[in-house]
Amino acid sequence: MVIAFHSLKWLLFITSFLSMILYRVVSVNSVSPVCELSFIHRNKLYNYSLATPIPKFPHGVLSEDGFYKVAVNETVVWFQDCGDPSRCGMDCSALMANNIGGYYVCSAIGHAASMDIKVIDEKTPHVGVIVKMSNTGPKLNCSLSVSVICDSNGVQGPHSLEKLGTCDYATMLRHPSGCAKIEEFHGHGWGLFGTFITIVLSLFGGYLLAGTVYRYFILGIHGVDVIPNLDIWTSLPQRTQSMFTSLVQRVKGPSEGHRSSYSRVDF
Repeated sequence: MVIAFHSLKWLLFITSFLSMILYRVVSVNSVSPVCELSFIHRNKLYNYSLATPIPKFPHGVLSEDGFYKVAVNETVVWFQDCGDPSRCGMDCSALMANNIGGYYVCSAIGHAASMDIKVIDEKTPHVGVIVKMSNTGPKLNCSLSVSVICDSNGVQGPHSLEKLGTCDYATMLRHPSGCAKIEEFHGHGWGLFGTFITIVLSLFGGYLLAGTVYRYFILGIHGVDVIPNLDIWTSLPQRTQSMFTSLVQRVKGPSEGHRSSYSRVDF
């Protein structure tokens, strides 16, 4: 009973340790929310958070009136950066109204679920970001790209609407929320290779843990034999050495001792 209690205690400890490693991996590489973006450029980390309250703008880039309005010819577009479904139907972030025969026909050209954000210029990321909203349907594919330019002095725009395609539009506004918080980044993160190695080691540790618990509690195996596939792990160094020796011999070619002992005969 005491042995089982200690085994359970070690099981909980190892499980917590592996969970902590996996949490570290996920937290480092998780995808940011739609209104947030992190971008690394020349050892600097640019953090954008469009919906975060800032002085004089408690709603961030979100319009205090509920929406932004911009028009071109007979087309009027209402939109809310980062999306505000309560202002535009169930999940709409941009709404377009076209004057057709004297009547305005409304249609959604952007949804919060299909919103994408990226920097305007990767070489000069401090300029701002582009928020793209899109709506893909069986009859018409529409989108609205809003360039949020960094301007610490206040809000300007949007003043114009540009039509890029059949149902693709673009506009621009200047806002303090388009300015990134810049931090020095020294590149001491885990990196892609480090993350991959961590995941592999975590999976391997989980495999050993699960196999050991199963063999100990279910099969009743004790001692060093409780480790699953013990024969494979003990023979692994010898197999590695044999493979390395074989590889070296192939690279160097046959040695003097393995050359033919026959002498050349001239006729």
